[in-house]
Amino acid sequence: MFDDKVEIRSYGRLPAGVTVEQLSRPHLSELRNPLIAEAFHRTGAVEVWGRGTNRVIEECKKHGVAAPIFEERQGFVIVTFKTLVAGADRQISELESELESQLGSQLESLEARVLGLLRREPAGKAALAKALKQKQASGPLHAAIRALLTKNLIERTIADKPQSRLQKYRLTDAGHRALGQSGGGKPPRQRSKQ
Repeated sequence: MFDDKVEIRSYGRLPAGVTVEQLSRPHLSELRNPLIAEAFHRTGAVEVWGRGTNRVIEECKKHGVAAPIFEERQGFVIVTFKTLVAGADRQISELESELESQLGSQLESLEARVLGLLRREPAGKAALAKALKQKQASGPLHAAIRALLTKNLIERTIADKPQSRLQKYRLTDAGHRALGQSGGGKPPRQRSKQ
């Protein structure tokens, strides 16, 4: 990925008798792997042999994007898609805003799920990840926990050792209120047996 283009490089040359110039117009197709080709054909991903590059060009034109450039260099086939120049900054800005909005709503959703899990009992990051069906605590989970701590909706059970491997998180009174529970409806803290 570059500022002005996207390049796709595939190791290997074009089949004998096929040139890069032919890829931009109807051409015969040389099947390198008939099994894979047949699988794509059966799924509908391939309609007619030798039309794939033409379909890509048609889709580019349909969306107002320049046709790709096909090259063969140093044992690679390279397909280059140029980015839109006119209005590209505005389009990129709009796309970034949309992605940030989606990420924000996903994070808020994750925060709500973490709050819901902590309603029952305090839990550490590993337990929260497991309950969220993650293999391990992910970046978004860490971010959600930081956001909930900042909003004072959860607190650490070992306040003086934030990095403790035994660290767990529990709801604060504000966290219980956020879940629609009264502060007094907070489950009693369990006493440790000694």
